[in-house]
Amino acid sequence: MKVLHIISSINPKAGGVSQALVTIVKQLSSKGIVNEVVSLDSASANYFNSYDFKIYALGLGKTSWNYTYKLKQWLNVNLQQYDRIVVHGLWQYQSLAVFKAFRRLQRNRPKLFVMPHGMLDPYFQRAKARRIKAIRNYIIWHTIEYNLINTADGLLFTCEEEKLLARQTFKRYQPKKEIVVGLGVDAPPLFCEKMSTAFEAKLGASITKYWLFISRIHQKKGVDLLIKAYQALKKTGVLLPKLVIAGPGLETPYGRAMLKLADNNEDIYFPGMLSGDAKWGAFYGAELFILPSHQENFGIAVVEALACGLPVLISNKVNIWQEIEGMGSGIVINDDLAGVVDGITRWKMQVDSYIKQQHVSALNTYDKYFTVSTTSTKLLEVINN
Repeated sequence: MKVLHIISSINPKAGGVSQALVTIVKQLSSKGIVNEVVSLDSASANYFNSYDFKIYALGLGKTSWNYTYKLKQWLNVNLQQYDRIVVHGLWQYQSLAVFKAFRRLQRNRPKLFVMPHGMLDPYFQRAKARRIKAIRNYIIWHTIEYNLINTADGLLFTCEEEKLLARQTFKRYQPKKEIVVGLGVDAPPLFCEKMSTAFEAKLGASITKYWLFISRIHQKKGVDLLIKAYQALKKTGVLLPKLVIAGPGLETPYGRAMLKLADNNEDIYFPGMLSGDAKWGAFYGAELFILPSHQENFGIAVVEALACGLPVLISNKVNIWQEIEGMGSGIVINDDLAGVVDGITRWKMQVDSYIKQQHVSALNTYDKYFTVSTTSTKLLEVINN
């Protein structure tokens, strides 16, 4: 069987969608499925060297909608060469191009699936900072996206919470099937000292006790809440470990604002984006992983933390919060300043024996819900039917 994945960008800095796609390709490839990707990336991009599957990079599209006539042309010529089509993400030209190319086929249509990766979450239509984008998405939904979603053979979700939230956002939402396929995350490499060395080199310091945030430095992630809560508790005399805030986006206006917000606190570190040994060194050495996000469809970094036996403190807007709370592998909070302060306070009040148990529970949570073997079986079943 041959599967075509269509995505706006497979750049790892583009966020969780590109990382999720790579994970899904690995899952299906391990089951003997041939996977190819068409994207609107520059063919000369250096990140292609890290992928071991075929990628057709058609070049960057125009405007934030990523329009390019090349995609529709390519699809018209190649679509019938595949048995299954999976569209990753919404709100880009790819939705219109796929819908038109698919509708054009009179026979031998491949099965079509859409994986929104959280982009139907009502947060994106309700957040005050996204009012203009919400209007844009409302128009695109009623002219383009609903056609693709309601035409597809199935809508694929990474967790139950994502599926339920998707039903709340727009009218004319009538997918033929809603299927929770999950998302497996590869087990991390075993710890070795070079990981700690790589992390310390990236950090520019050697620290033995710290809390860890790894994600994009973006308003949606609640970085400001974390910094404010940390600083507020420190001012009251509460003894806290160092705080490492790692991820891309420090060059953005929000990123610069976060650097300024933490400017007078020598206990907060911003090492930038971590990868490879440096990333795993950060996970293995941390005491707690924190992500107070306002919206998180899945949270690959959250699962990577669990896989390293690291308990998590997350908001109830991270869509896998119920699995984590149910397994006792972390603390779940509201996505506001009071919630983060409360969560940190609750963590500090726990006795050492309970914290040790949460480390065990973190591994158990990963093993039960998020291993590649657990989720690949379900995904393969959907693709094969």
